[in-house]
Amino acid sequence: MAFLPAERFILTILATLISLDALLLWWKDVGLDVPGYAALSACGVFLIVLGQFYRSFRPNERIAATSTAAGLFVLFTIAGSVFNYLLLPVWSAPIDPTLARIDALVGFHWPSLVTWASQYPRAGTVLQFVYATSLPQLVAIVLILGLSGRTTLLHHFLVTGVIGALLAIICWSVFPSFGASSIYQLPREVTDAVPLAVGPDYGAQLVELGCNGASYLSPRNVLGLIGFPSFHTVMAAMSACFLLKFRLFRAPVLLFNTLMVPAILIQGGHNLMDFLGGLVIFALAYRLAGACVARFDAPRLQHEAEAGA
Repeated sequence: MAFLPAERFILTILATLISLDALLLWWKDVGLDVPGYAALSACGVFLIVLGQFYRSFRPNERIAATSTAAGLFVLFTIAGSVFNYLLLPVWSAPIDPTLARIDALVGFHWPSLVTWASQYPRAGTVLQFVYATSLPQLVAIVLILGLSGRTTLLHHFLVTGVIGALLAIICWSVFPSFGASSIYQLPREVTDAVPLAVGPDYGAQLVELGCNGASYLSPRNVLGLIGFPSFHTVMAAMSACFLLKFRLFRAPVLLFNTLMVPAILIQGGHNLMDFLGGLVIFALAYRLAGACVARFDAPRLQHEAEAGA
């Protein structure tokens, strides 16, 4: 198979994660929904094979790069999610109370924000929809960058996501957290008025998982474990950064990802520090990925320049 350097880099990380997943599943004796994960993994493998077909047998590099990137995206998401779960139970008390105290120093109080939002239930519904667009936005970026022939930008995007996810997981494993929704209770009239994607009940499930770990993993009941740094923030920053390079998408991207800020805080049940931590993780991942991709693509770009000359 003919993989580009950035693709090989992600494949190496993916192979490492899968090996760690297998080792931890055996060591911790955690059950796995094999049919469920196999079906999802088959989609990723199919996309990669399709990409290789269009690279080697029916040359169309735009389709090849797009399909390969989509397959790697699917497989990394699966392996990373399983790895994140296998780090449970957490080794120390979650740092959410500390983050909440830091929030208080700058005047942020999550229950007060949600209580205020409950006065505008329609706005809460809009924010719930916006919050749910994070992953579809990333899929759209893969298609837009790949099919438009922006291969270097596509690889920068993918490697940013991979590095960002790994940095977030590492940070979370050292300083475990589950978000503001895991430490606060809200009045019933508030939770009835504003629909919350990640509310106190969700937070309670995360705390239980953090204490006891998971005995069985299935893609049907995966929860977002990481409070700090917010990976939803990383995804939103990726969407804004890469899609703003296209004039056609600037207006909707600015609208959605401006609304994503209150959506992350309210719907995502996050502390303000979670959000700010996500921005820091994105900035680091973006810079590191840019340096990696520049090094990966330098020989290819030089060869193309020489061929053109």
